[in-house]
Amino acid sequence: MTELINVIKSFQELDFETEQAIHKYFIVEKFKKEELIIQEGKICSKVYFIKLGTVRRFCLEDGIEVTKWIYTSNQFITSLSSFFEEKPSFENFQVCEETTVYSLSYSDEQILLEYPLFSKFHIKQLRLYLSKINEFHHLFRVMNAQEKYSYLLHSFPQIILKAKLKHVASLIGVSQETLSRIRAAIN
Repeated sequence: MTELINVIKSFQELDFETEQAIHKYFIVEKFKKEELIIQEGKICSKVYFIKLGTVRRFCLEDGIEVTKWIYTSNQFITSLSSFFEEKPSFENFQVCEETTVYSLSYSDEQILLEYPLFSKFHIKQLRLYLSKINEFHHLFRVMNAQEKYSYLLHSFPQIILKAKLKHVASLIGVSQETLSRIRAAIN
């Protein structure tokens, strides 16, 4: 649980009581390759912190899987609207390799939010996350495919290292063949 505590402390210092509560309410879970952690049409009742592994977020568009993002170790994941509003998810989260996470249920999150230092962390983390989502969507909208790949390569190298070529191609909106040409041009 050291990884989780360190990430939380990078946002907000914790007292002993809050740290103990985090240890109590976050649960270790393991998922096998290709397993769905969050499934479209079902309510997402947990937020996850990836201890070790890779998870792909995707939606089905006209029957085709479209990768929206790829998460790696030390990141939080959840279907935001499903988790916060307790409504069915419109997206899927699939494990790309054996993955270990710390999960926090919706009801246990409500308990942890009673701890002022955890609540401060939560607000700081959400603000940063929303800011990064906004920035990412703006940048990705105006970039061409080669710029998108270069952006991922420099800003999120772990995605390039760990994800399947077809998932990276889907994320930047090109075919695998086009991605291969982009990679050859950059190298």
